[in-house]
Amino acid sequence: MPHPSTPATWPLPRVRLSRTRRVVGVVVLAMAAAVMSPVTTARASDFYTPPAAVEASPGTVIRAESMTFYLDPLRLLPSHARATRVMYATRDRTGAPIAVTGTVLVPPAPWVGVGVRPVVGYAAGTQGLGDQCAPSRQLAAGSEYEGAFISGLLARGYAVAMTDYQGLGTPGTHTYMVRTAQAHAVLDMVRAAQHLPGTGLPSAGPVLLAGYSQGGGATAAAVELAPTYAPELHVRGAVAGAVPADLGAVAAHLDGSLYSAFALYAVAGQAAAYGIDLGDYLNSRGLSVVEAVRGECVAESIALHAFTSSSSLTKDGRSLTELAASEPFRSIIADQRIGRLTPTAPVLVTHSVLDDVIPYAVGKGLARDWCGRGANVAFSPNITPTHVGGAVPSFAKQFAFLEARVAGLPQASDCLWL
Repeated sequence: MPHPSTPATWPLPRVRLSRTRRVVGVVVLAMAAAVMSPVTTARASDFYTPPAAVEASPGTVIRAESMTFYLDPLRLLPSHARATRVMYATRDRTGAPIAVTGTVLVPPAPWVGVGVRPVVGYAAGTQGLGDQCAPSRQLAAGSEYEGAFISGLLARGYAVAMTDYQGLGTPGTHTYMVRTAQAHAVLDMVRAAQHLPGTGLPSAGPVLLAGYSQGGGATAAAVELAPTYAPELHVRGAVAGAVPADLGAVAAHLDGSLYSAFALYAVAGQAAAYGIDLGDYLNSRGLSVVEAVRGECVAESIALHAFTSSSSLTKDGRSLTELAASEPFRSIIADQRIGRLTPTAPVLVTHSVLDDVIPYAVGKGLARDWCGRGANVAFSPNITPTHVGGAVPSFAKQFAFLEARVAGLPQASDCLWL
């Protein structure tokens, strides 16, 4: 479908272990810094308040303002990229129009690669549920733990369009791991970036998608839905790392683990998206814990809710895995399954065999599902320990994959051995 015109006026005036440890260390330090809520001024708070009604077509920019992307929590190292915070129109899981915020980053140097500058629709990994955790706020505060990876994209000349997702920064509960809502937010963020005045980005240029963990899920959902939801976007390829493609399998793995909070995020996000009254299923402690995580960022939630057994939070003592086997949760979780649609662009799926958050079998299963549907799939396993550690080789593969897609090189599919 053709994209609407944008408003004319704007409120704008083989990785070695030592290297792996260094990069993981940077990520962990940034996650720790994210425990401290970024400074929120009255002006910034006003920016995140959406209009009373959103009637614009998906991808239309509602408002935009300049910002600075800092690489460190002390805000001593500003990025040289032109950074713009935007609010744009998108659709929730039901198709209702909503406003979501995000960030557009454009390198200062001219594009010197093949064709015109590509836009990478970058989907962030788990940030938390509190509004202060929104990537656009964290980038401005220097506390975004994926800042180093984003800088790597900018250094290679790509523009980056990074959504905050529904309800992260803007009012309402963040719809964590709601497949269609996240996919819409990613694709409409790219649409917004391509039509944002002053960036020099072509309105019909090449598009690449990338993300890890929650971002891997959002990216995978987006590349599946792009042919029907955003057919005008020229998607050249997508990299999806550590994809939580089967929430049922992931929830069973998380329950009572160090990362129990991620399951709590999903409970809150799915309930918000589907209108579920959690009072019918959770006891007083469970309701209190879910209410608490709604205001937390990821490092804080991990520290406060590690090793929480979900059976201690429910009215009847059933675990979240047991609840997920009954309605309405069974149908809700089935709705989030990724791999039932066919990407038309080449995709790279990465996953660590030693992932301690999202089972390796889930990521490999997604690659097999897509292969079974005729997609062009490359699968890159690695043996770097932990979920966080697995991001390092994933991003190394990501850069090579993106460069090949921009250069127009064909991808060799791994479907024969999968």
